[in-house]
Amino acid sequence: MAEVIDGKSVAADVVRKVQGLTAELAGRGIKPGLAVVIVGEDPASQVYVASKSRTAKKCGFHSLQHTLPADASQADLLKLVSDLNADPAIHGILVQLPLPAQIDAGAVIQAIAPEKDVDGFNFINVGKLGAGELATAFVPCTPAGSMLLIERVRGRDLSGLNAVVVGRSNIVGKPMANLLLAANCTVTVAHSRTRDLPALARTADILVAAVGRPEMVRGDWVKPGATVIDVGINRIPAPEKGEGKTRLVGDVAYAEAEQVAGAITPVPGGIGPMTIAMLMANTVTSAFLAAGLERPFF
Repeated sequence: MAEVIDGKSVAADVVRKVQGLTAELAGRGIKPGLAVVIVGEDPASQVYVASKSRTAKKCGFHSLQHTLPADASQADLLKLVSDLNADPAIHGILVQLPLPAQIDAGAVIQAIAPEKDVDGFNFINVGKLGAGELATAFVPCTPAGSMLLIERVRGRDLSGLNAVVVGRSNIVGKPMANLLLAANCTVTVAHSRTRDLPALARTADILVAAVGRPEMVRGDWVKPGATVIDVGINRIPAPEKGEGKTRLVGDVAYAEAEQVAGAITPVPGGIGPMTIAMLMANTVTSAFLAAGLERPFF
């Protein structure tokens, strides 16, 4: 049976460190500021934003939420982002995705000042990560959290280990591959058009599943003793719970994989809590840098 990697516990450690750093800044008269922007009334987005706001307040941040109507124009949103860029009390800006069809999400993300881009999606931060400039980059929260969990199992130096990332999104797959490269892994990025994906997955000492397909990665895809990081969050029917009921599963068939893996993240309770914790870490880091202080690392 695999070691279950407890994302809730590690996320709580990160939040405690953020609280300590926030207290350190308070002694200098500085309060980290996080502004979350949501457009429209998407229920899933509302849940995510509420959770982020609660955690920000728990960390002692100055937490703001801006809610624009679903029919807001791109110009309205860009004006708000520009105002937040110019506000010295705000250190992190997060625009909750997805955005309504009339707004070009890419244009909005690139309008966020790189030094306040706590989601790590601005091309400046993407380029820094790709170039291995981790000391100055903001890394997307989900891959950053995934790396912390991997380090808890494998240590910081992953030299000589084979890593396979299943998924090539800009949000998870590509930055995850860059982080693993920076830790001296030999990295393969696989996707829906990869030939013989199960055989490739079986070469992985570290297997990261980020494809958004429920339980696609089966137990016989997993190398014995591998560290399995399941980034997927998928809601599937659960008739055993009653008519119309659902349950959350990852991209990995957990019951099968945990029989083979050395360590594995559960869904829920694995990567999910880490994503919000790393958002807080990026925000307090931005506040340190804005004050001309040495960057904290997690």
